[in-house]
Amino acid sequence: MNQNVLIVDDHAIVRSGIEILLTDKLESPFFYEADCFEKCLDILSNFKIDLVILDINLPEGLKTTMISKIRSINPIQKILIFSAHEEEEIKLKYIRAGVNGFVSKLEEEKNFIEAVIEILANGSSISNEFIFKANANNLIDSKDKLSNREMEVAKLLIKGFGNLEIANKLNLKMSTVSTYKNRIFEKLNVSNVIELVTIFNN
Repeated sequence: MNQNVLIVDDHAIVRSGIEILLTDKLESPFFYEADCFEKCLDILSNFKIDLVILDINLPEGLKTTMISKIRSINPIQKILIFSAHEEEEIKLKYIRAGVNGFVSKLEEEKNFIEAVIEILANGSSISNEFIFKANANNLIDSKDKLSNREMEVAKLLIKGFGNLEIANKLNLKMSTVSTYKNRIFEKLNVSNVIELVTIFNN
């Protein structure tokens, strides 16, 4: 079975170079190319793609918005950022946006190849260290977005209080607590209380 890889970069020489690097490293690879983000979305809408290798410096300048647009087509699409940037904060920004890997174009070829293979095999090439950093930074970035009441609810959730207990403690309706909980999860980009605890403890 082919491994379908979409290479999104506005430089033809980069797209060709990636194909050369990966041709002998993947199992029956088939490469699609896009020189702009619009073409990327068109290909994703019409073909099954196992991995998107995406340059973040496309002329459209959509940055992290590209990730949500890709995921609107396929919520579980695997995405590897391949960028000229190597700053940690930029890497963390895209990890928070939900990419499966991030490799700088300034790194050695083997790091790029290993990241591609790891994502295709296991779904991610991001180390636990960077996941924790991204979560911790996400909390710092998002704390100011939480209202005082949302922060109260969040602190009770991580202490193990259930919705009914929180409702009684804060004199709120159960439905109101559920609404606050959903807002907290959305703002902090978590899906359960265990993830919420992990963020607050880092």
